[in-house]
Amino acid sequence: MTDHRQHPIRFLVLEASLRRGSLNTCLAALAADTLKRRGAIVERLGMREFDCPTYDGDIEQSVGAPAAADALRRRLERADAFVIASPEYNASIPGGLKNAIDWVSRTSPQPFNGKQGLLMSASPSMAGGNRGLWALRVPLEHLGARVYPDMFSLAQAHQAFDADGRIADATLQKRFEQSIDCFMELVEAATQYPKLKKQWVEFLGEHADPAVDRVESAMM
Repeated sequence: MTDHRQHPIRFLVLEASLRRGSLNTCLAALAADTLKRRGAIVERLGMREFDCPTYDGDIEQSVGAPAAADALRRRLERADAFVIASPEYNASIPGGLKNAIDWVSRTSPQPFNGKQGLLMSASPSMAGGNRGLWALRVPLEHLGARVYPDMFSLAQAHQAFDADGRIADATLQKRFEQSIDCFMELVEAATQYPKLKKQWVEFLGEHADPAVDRVESAMM
């Protein structure tokens, strides 16, 4: 990829597994390293830093969001884009990640709105965790995130990495790098795009009601 950016782009790379030594930790490390080698500023974080108590509207109303959720919000706000490497649990999203998204979504301004995101997964299965990524797209896109269409799923990941932490299969490694390159180009274009407002509207009821409906605008 030709590096013609005027300013470094900031990426948040989140490894969504709580397990130490997770295959998705390996994939997140590879993503962070690839982004850095292409000139990006990268903040790599683990899910353990943002493990929150189960979302409870009563807790939110009485004491507000947990400190971990607020920390994740701040990191999302200062990034131009995010990358999530997430395992697949029962063909869906890890509970801890979904819970963190739920908490963060209650803050204002809601930080996922208009944010570019790339999803990836690593799994010992032949599906590579792809079903979990399709499930993960749903809440993120509902919240206004612009999720990159080409998700990356690494199948049989328990034997996919070499001693240097790269993908041993040269074709897969090249595809991984191409995915990162294309995503970076998209994020750069988004940061340079003319200032436009992207409105996020959430109608929780059949009729407009300020008690349940949320409307926010993000400057792009």
